[in-house]
Amino acid sequence: MNRMILANVAHRPVRTVISVLAVAIEVAMVMVVVGLTSGLLQESAKRVEGIGADVMVQPPGSSYFFGVTSAPMPIKIGDRLAELPHVQAVTPALFHMETSGGLNVIYGIAMESFDRVSGGFAFHAGGPFTGPYDVMVDDVYARANHVKVGQTLSLLNHQFRVSGIVEHGKGARIFVQLATLQDLLDAHDRASIFFVKCTDPGYADDVVNSTHQLLPEYKVLPLREYERLMTSNNLPALSAFITAMIGVAVAIGFLVIFLSMYTTIHERTREIGILKSLGASKGYIIAAILREAALLCLVGIAGGWGGAFLARKIILAEFPTLTVALTTVWAMRAAGLAIAGSLIGALYPALGAAQLDPVDALAYE
Repeated sequence: MNRMILANVAHRPVRTVISVLAVAIEVAMVMVVVGLTSGLLQESAKRVEGIGADVMVQPPGSSYFFGVTSAPMPIKIGDRLAELPHVQAVTPALFHMETSGGLNVIYGIAMESFDRVSGGFAFHAGGPFTGPYDVMVDDVYARANHVKVGQTLSLLNHQFRVSGIVEHGKGARIFVQLATLQDLLDAHDRASIFFVKCTDPGYADDVVNSTHQLLPEYKVLPLREYERLMTSNNLPALSAFITAMIGVAVAIGFLVIFLSMYTTIHERTREIGILKSLGASKGYIIAAILREAALLCLVGIAGGWGGAFLARKIILAEFPTLTVALTTVWAMRAAGLAIAGSLIGALYPALGAAQLDPVDALAYE
C-alpha cells in the first residue's frame, strides 16, 4: 500500500505540490498570526511592568492594550491618588498609537514624576527633554530606525528633535512631554493612565482597595497581574480576529485536500475497480486514500513550520520593533488543525471510493 501511495503522489506532481502548499500556508498562517498577537501583548506587558509602578489606574471601559484608550481622565485625579495611604509617587501618562516604523505607542510623560515612579531612565546617548518638541526613543527603536541624538523625527505632523536614546523596557519606545502631547491631541489636562508607586510593593492591594473607594467606576489593577491579563482572551476584538484567521487557514487546507482527493478518485476509478476485483475491502480503499492525504499533510506541516520561521525573519527585518513569538504549543496546535482538516477533507471522497461497484468501476471511461 505504501508503494502505491508514493506512486500516486508522484504521478500528479503539480496537484501534490498545490496540496502541500495549501497545508503549509494553513500551518504558517496560524503560527504567524498567533505569534504576532501573542508577541505584541507579552512584550508590551513586560515593558509596562518595567516602569516600576505597583498599581495602574485607567478610566472606565478602557482596554488593557495601551494606545487604543482615549484620555478621559482629569489630570487632577493624580493629586487625589497621591494623598492615599502607602502611596509614594503618582505619574500620569497620555498615550497615542504611532504606526511609522512599526506599531508603537507614544507616551506623553511628566518627566519629574515619571522618574520618581520608575527610578529614572538609563541613557545610551543624549539626555532628557530640553524643549517642548524634544523626543526620547529607546535603544531598540533607535537601532531599528537608525535614529541618532539630534536627529529630527516626524511625529503627529510635527518635527521633534531626538534629545536622548534610553534603555528599553520603561513602557513605551517613544516619549514626548506630557504637555506637548496634550496640546497636539487636544486633550488638555487629561491623561490616559496613572501609574502609582507604593511605599512598599506589599501595600499594592491596600492601594487598589483605597483607589476603588475613591474612584469606584475606574479600572484599577496591580501591575503584577497585568501580564497575566494581557492575552487575546481579555481583548475580545483581538480574540475574534485570531479565531477568524485560524478559521480561514483551516478552510483553505480543508478545501484543497478535499478537491485533491475528490478529483484523484475520479481519475482512478478504474484502478479502484481493479483493487476491489482483486479482493480489496472497503476499509483497505479508505485507508489508502486517508494515508495519502496524511502524507500530503505531514509534508505540508513541515513546510508550514519552516515557512513560519521564514515569515518571522522577514517581518522582523521589515519591522524590527515587533515581536513574533513562535511557540511549540501553537506549532503543535497548528499541526493538529491541519491533520484534522485534511483527514476530514479526504474522508468523504474515501467513503465514495469505497462504495464503488467493481463492475461499474472497471467499465468507467
